[in-house]
Amino acid sequence: MKAIGFKTSLPITEEESFITFETPKPIPGARDLLVKISAVSVNPVDFKIRQNSAKDTILETPKIIGWDAVGVVEAIGDKVSLFKVGDEVFYAGDITKPGSNAEYQVIDERIVGRKPKSLSIEEAAVMPLTGLTAWEILFDRIRINPEKDKGKSILIIGGAGGVGSIAIQLAKKIAGLTVIATASRPETIAWSKQQGADFVVDHKNLITSVHEAGFQNVDFILDFVDTNFYWDIMVELIKPQGHIASITGSSDPVALNKLKNKSVSFSWELMYTRSMFETEDMQEQHNILNKIADLLDNGTIKSTLNETLTGLTAANFKKAHELLESGKTIGKIAIKY
Repeated sequence: MKAIGFKTSLPITEEESFITFETPKPIPGARDLLVKISAVSVNPVDFKIRQNSAKDTILETPKIIGWDAVGVVEAIGDKVSLFKVGDEVFYAGDITKPGSNAEYQVIDERIVGRKPKSLSIEEAAVMPLTGLTAWEILFDRIRINPEKDKGKSILIIGGAGGVGSIAIQLAKKIAGLTVIATASRPETIAWSKQQGADFVVDHKNLITSVHEAGFQNVDFILDFVDTNFYWDIMVELIKPQGHIASITGSSDPVALNKLKNKSVSFSWELMYTRSMFETEDMQEQHNILNKIADLLDNGTIKSTLNETLTGLTAANFKKAHELLESGKTIGKIAIKY
């Protein structure tokens, strides 16, 4: 099968930052699906792994990355019970296994959902990773209860990005929260409002902007940009007994002691945790993806697709990574095979 990968971590401008190569079609294990991929999308995790996973080394076999995918089930393992051959599926993958930047991929059925029927392949391809991340951070980490928490305020730092775009929609449409999102450029402000943000504030002067929007403090904060950079700001803006959650990680220790006087909770979210550790509730990602598919099909939420490239080529992955690395992308980028 044809695949796109790399043997060493190079700047995206280098000719061999991505290469096209042939590799055997994978064989599904007991609970795996063999999926013929029709479209994928690119996320920040893709370029971070490309930049760091083969530093100062040349891999014997090219590494295939990429996690969001849409495709058709071509074969199944002998213990598969959730899908059958011919089913259209979408998923966000497993970071410990070869990725989706190829013609075929094997994927555990427990982290796969049915493709939304009403969406094109490219519209569907951009939704699994960000949808799972946003759903988990809201409902599994913070454990927002739509009945109990309806009307409470949430600040989403990074409103126009891939995760921010769907988090705004879920926070507004499913959780019933008052959504404050950060953006600064006219186009990102407009995009955040299109996703359903009640207020859009300037991340460059965040405390003042939130206050000017009419909020002294907020009940919940989601960080999709930089935990350390925004830490003291989040500590000041969060309400006593509030909850902060982040997906961005931290190279430096986070000063959790600053949350003590307010009795504030803090959570990390990593969408890959369930598949990495094969947690007891791993199949919950299958359930969440099916809920997201239903919400997309009934029009409650919408795809965050903003750009589509066509063709399984090294050039398209280089272009997509270059756009993401610029930090200026709005919504999501899909690559249709």
